[in-house]
Amino acid sequence: MNSLPEQLVDGTAGDSGFDVGARLRAVREANGLSQRELARRAGVTNGTISLIEQNKNSPSVSSLKKVLDGIPMTLAEFFAQDEPPQDQVFFRAAELVTLTRGAVSFRQVGARAGHALQILHEHYAPGADTGRAMLRHDGEEGGIVLRGRIELTVGDRREILGPGDAYHFSSRIPHRFRNPGDEECELISACTPPYL
Repeated sequence: MNSLPEQLVDGTAGDSGFDVGARLRAVREANGLSQRELARRAGVTNGTISLIEQNKNSPSVSSLKKVLDGIPMTLAEFFAQDEPPQDQVFFRAAELVTLTRGAVSFRQVGARAGHALQILHEHYAPGADTGRAMLRHDGEEGGIVLRGRIELTVGDRREILGPGDAYHFSSRIPHRFRNPGDEECELISACTPPYL
């Protein structure tokens, strides 16, 4: 049995207090789009946009990315808020920015927009994945597994990586992450340009 959680983005993202629904509504309105027009551009139902904006539907990373492609806007731009000073070099654990939480959580080092490199501290609960749809975006990414196991599918290649194992690939190739194990998987990743 495979229980792959589709809901990855909590409506209010915990420590950061980020309200996904209010942010989507503000971005949509700032771009002069109705819910219906954004839904058409993104290839989703009008009801999907409405439920996200009311925080009654917590979209997966891939689902939110699909909606934002209709604007167009990156996830990094979407989550950008009160960024730290551009010259900040060191970041305490409490200063990492929570982008998503739940079965899959992403915490980012540094400012979320305006940088060429994105560094993430990722956690995958047992059975969790990045969504049913394969991810695909410009750039490249790499990472190192700290603990647990992660199944990484890149195109037609699939591998299970454990502690100390690493990956590096062109993000233009469809890819997906899934924790096949019975313990949490933790990894550090980098992506350029920023994707989330």
